[in-house]
Amino acid sequence: MSKLPRSSRLASPVDTAAHGEYRIVRAPDDPRPLYRFTGRVDDDPQPGRYHLYAGWFCPWSQRVTIAHALAGLGDVVTVSFVDNARDGRGWAFRERYGPDPVNGFTLLRHAYEATEEGFDGHVSVPALWDRDQARVVSNDFAGIGIDLATKFGKVATPVVETYPEQLRAEIEATDVTIDTAAKLTALDQRLAGRAYLVGGVLTEADIRLWVHLARLGPRLAEYPNLHRYARNLYRIPAFRDTTDFSTYPHPDWSLA
Repeated sequence: MSKLPRSSRLASPVDTAAHGEYRIVRAPDDPRPLYRFTGRVDDDPQPGRYHLYAGWFCPWSQRVTIAHALAGLGDVVTVSFVDNARDGRGWAFRERYGPDPVNGFTLLRHAYEATEEGFDGHVSVPALWDRDQARVVSNDFAGIGIDLATKFGKVATPVVETYPEQLRAEIEATDVTIDTAAKLTALDQRLAGRAYLVGGVLTEADIRLWVHLARLGPRLAEYPNLHRYARNLYRIPAFRDTTDFSTYPHPDWSLA
């Protein structure tokens, strides 16, 4: 990641007594969080134009930071991290990870409100900021990750092409949900004798599965193929360097 000028502004400590708990805004007919911004990266992006606001704790954010690393974007798209805890104000910039280096905002909400006055949607990470337009382009983690993997080929050399055109349909068809033991068993069986999920190569499908396996905790050891697979992914710098087990609910240090 390239060096950035640092603002000295930091948010005050988390205070739920004063600010309440954070509330995720949802549409009445849709239980999912309301992601308001779904813009896409321009087809010929210039280095330094975009900045990624991320969070170490968040699996959706980690999907994007892994894609960022594998696309070789360390000097092309800058990255900063919000604090791990929040109150009713939402995610904030505090001492642990430092101030917002782009705008000097103390709260991530300020970036959303700068984009849409009176913003009432979900203030989430990842969020992709456009310096030229002074706005959040997207907080749609799926679109951000794909754009980082595919839009910067003229200005960066990828470590791995994680979203190759010939495998995109299979990547999108691969179910990486691990919400039941049956799903874990199915994935464990699929990975018997395989290094990766799709096409024998590292792809976006592996990124999507890894961020959930890394947070599974000791249960992962019950699935030998998944455990082997996760350990092998962890040896890849892009996966290891974007992982902070201490921020996960059930850290599994056996992957280290």
